[in-house]
Amino acid sequence: MKFSLPSFGKTSVIGLDIGSSSVKAVEITQKSKDKGFELRSLGQAALPHEAIVQGAFLNSSAIVDSIREAIDSGRISGKEVAASVSGHSVIVKRVNVPQMTREELEDQIQWEAEQYIPFDVNEVNLDFQILDANEEEGQMDVLLVAAKKDLIDDYYQVITEAGLTPVAIDVAGFAVQNAFELNYEQDPAAVTALVNIGSQVVNINVLRNGVPAFTRDIMTGGAQYTEEIQKALSVSFDEAERIKIGNPEGGAQVQEVIPQEVEQAMRSVSETVIGEISRSLDFFAATSADARISKVLLSGGGSRIAGFAGAFNERTGLETELMDPLARMLPSKGFEAEYLESMGPLLAVGIGLATRRIDR
Repeated sequence: MKFSLPSFGKTSVIGLDIGSSSVKAVEITQKSKDKGFELRSLGQAALPHEAIVQGAFLNSSAIVDSIREAIDSGRISGKEVAASVSGHSVIVKRVNVPQMTREELEDQIQWEAEQYIPFDVNEVNLDFQILDANEEEGQMDVLLVAAKKDLIDDYYQVITEAGLTPVAIDVAGFAVQNAFELNYEQDPAAVTALVNIGSQVVNINVLRNGVPAFTRDIMTGGAQYTEEIQKALSVSFDEAERIKIGNPEGGAQVQEVIPQEVEQAMRSVSETVIGEISRSLDFFAATSADARISKVLLSGGGSRIAGFAGAFNERTGLETELMDPLARMLPSKGFEAEYLESMGPLLAVGIGLATRRIDR
């Protein structure tokens, strides 16, 4: 399996975002060079609680069923998919190496990787992208990506068992970058932080001059809100999840205690999650004195939590807004505007994966 930075080739694939709480399947087509992209198909299916925990696949059969359901609900007929990985088993490092050709680096990448990754290089899939070369100093910047082979094998297994063909594996943060580049004007002078808040993982990708300057995955996310509501109200995980997204479906007694208890629980988790993200952005600022973050774009299910963007802005002092992965997308007939508006923040990874084109 190969990793890659955002790029656009020729043959389209299905963007398959296997998250911790749901599976999203996205198909897009390019109408023309001038008219842009069209959202062709969109399917979603929930995953059972704890089917995936901290990146580990604990219920593969349920994941396979959810993949099939997402494909079926989107009425998707294609078979080739691009998926993404993230978490502790994925390492992204920007490193400086002596200048050499790509072919020479391919021969030496395993040795270079040994210096920077905390895993046995024989247990990972490696890829790299040359970012910049300084001929005068004889050095070049390289983005090194490593993912544990057993993680890739897990994804390969569930995708193939669902009757699909995996043709590309990306890093989730890079997929969000793809969606960003598709929908927003690029300012080379701006430093933009893309923060995707999933159920169990937050993907951070800080872009400078159009390439990743800092990437980090934090093992936290929207599931913490559900867990805190569950504790505060003594309800099931599924019931707490419905309350979190504004569909309590509870009895009168539960409804009476929701406002104060839920507000307190949500505020507490937001402070924790924002604090974790803020510390990572502070680390980037401290190690990149000449690069100040211009804007933060939030995506993922966690970004939809009421008041989160405002609280993030207040805590960090950074301009903050929700990312719209469908901003320039032309929807096919049959999609309701309200549905796309509600789904938008959840689709950053899926849209980014669907923009991946495989050159044949």
